[in-house]
Amino acid sequence: MRSRTSAPSPTQGRWAVASSLFLDKPDRRALAELLLERQGIVTRDGVRGEGIKGGYGAVYAELRALETLGVCRRGYFVEGLGGAQFALPGAVERLRELRADARAVDERDVLVLAAADPAQPYGAAVPWPRRAGARAARVAGAWVVLLDGEAVLFVERGGRSLVPLRDPDPEWLRPVLAALVAHVRSGGAKRLAVERFDGVPVVESEAMSLLVESGFLAGPRRAVLRP
Repeated sequence: MRSRTSAPSPTQGRWAVASSLFLDKPDRRALAELLLERQGIVTRDGVRGEGIKGGYGAVYAELRALETLGVCRRGYFVEGLGGAQFALPGAVERLRELRADARAVDERDVLVLAAADPAQPYGAAVPWPRRAGARAARVAGAWVVLLDGEAVLFVERGGRSLVPLRDPDPEWLRPVLAALVAHVRSGGAKRLAVERFDGVPVVESEAMSLLVESGFLAGPRRAVLRP
């Protein structure tokens, strides 16, 4: 006869409700300051992306009060996101530096971020680029590659599919794939085994040669990249 006795679960023990230790309603001034510190530039869509109860209206008055105190500035910092934007002075200066750097340097700026990273604005403060057939979401395990600040490539969870967020072209794909390879080889992921590109089998796509050129190994059904 088989015994049904099992080892104690590590979650067993005494439990107590801890909700009484926390305020039902967070301090709105503290919440506004937290948003400024976390986002640098606070916008209506950015607050909505945080899932804050009450939305922008819950912190707008406090942001205006912080502006009066000189903690933040109100202005039109991000095009297309409305005029009611608040930013830390340091964030404004950083934007000016980036604009100057862009004028002085001709090299393209490529960045690989986790799709759900708070520093990744697409799908929260900024809508995803619109392209027929392209799907992207802020999900754990997925990545987004930004080119000069614009989301251009979505790496689906598990790395089996690459979704271009603009029409594929070797001119922008080469630096983007190079950045993706560098990200994996620096320890950003164990490996990539790409099976599909832009909705079709990768071995049948024009991107296959670019993947191999970037450092992927060609297989019968996929392109594989190991650290």
